Amino acid sequence: MREKTSNGAIAAGLACAVFLWGASNAAVKFLVKYWPPIAIGSTRFLAAGLVLLALLRWTKIFGRPSALSPGLKRRLWTSAGLSLAAYIVAFNWALKLTELSHVALYLGAAPVWALLWEGPPQRNWRSAQRYAAAALALSGVLTLFLPALRQSRGHWPGEILGLSCGLLWTNFGVQCHALGRDLSGAEISAHTFWRAGVLLAPLALVELSRGSVPWRMDLVWTQLFCVLGGGVVAYALWNNGLRHWKTSQVYLFNNLIPLSNMGWANVCLGEPITSTFWVSMALIASGVVLGQADLQRFFGALWPPAE
Repeated sequence: MREKTSNGAIAAGLACAVFLWGASNAAVKFLVKYWPPIAIGSTRFLAAGLVLLALLRWTKIFGRPSALSPGLKRRLWTSAGLSLAAYIVAFNWALKLTELSHVALYLGAAPVWALLWEGPPQRNWRSAQRYAAAALALSGVLTLFLPALRQSRGHWPGEILGLSCGLLWTNFGVQCHALGRDLSGAEISAHTFWRAGVLLAPLALVELSRGSVPWRMDLVWTQLFCVLGGGVVAYALWNNGLRHWKTSQVYLFNNLIPLSNMGWANVCLGEPITSTFWVSMALIASGVVLGQADLQRFFGALWPPAE
């Protein structure tokens, strides 16, 4: 009974993280119209990391913090921190160059990439099922991606960056899952955030030196929400799930990210919902479901062996 309750709490936390990311990503889409993309990511992660570190040190909200060995500190810099920095550069620039709903849909294919990441191809039905799921998800990605290439003034650079986000996000999840053996979700977020912010700081300074940045209160409040809602709370919940569940299991909730982002983008930014989006999402969602389904148990229940 305790395990079921724990799993239910983890699932609720992941759903909440997806909801917050939808709102936060719509907010970032608004911010990149006025502020440099990398500077937005760097300041967001530095602030969120410092907030989480303060909560870990001076409160008991997340429990007692763990001691970091030299090897663990090195992994936080070279694996999770670097992965998160690369992801947010691609993500924020993709938002500047194309629609939020498209970028979110590319992220929706991450569960399939996570499944393939967890093991090489083998000569069995399970492996064939995984690659069939990957083919479905890839067809959904191409359905969304190819029209952008055919448009003479299309947003194909943003589409390419959006496509890379799914792979970078999967890599970040794999790194966090490995770190979950030693650190809690909040600790992974705290230590990864500020390191990613530091890694991005030189590029952010280059961006800021190229022109003036408007300092309006609506932009400041929007960035603050991204720091606390989309940063501190959402990533702590997500990394807590990665600490307890397999990467591919957690990334099932990735399938909700396109819906969350699409809803927020449509309501807050006025982005249209096209028929191509729905076709692409149906293909990607089918790939995710196929990749996670236990077909042997399903068909065994339908047609039990004769006695």
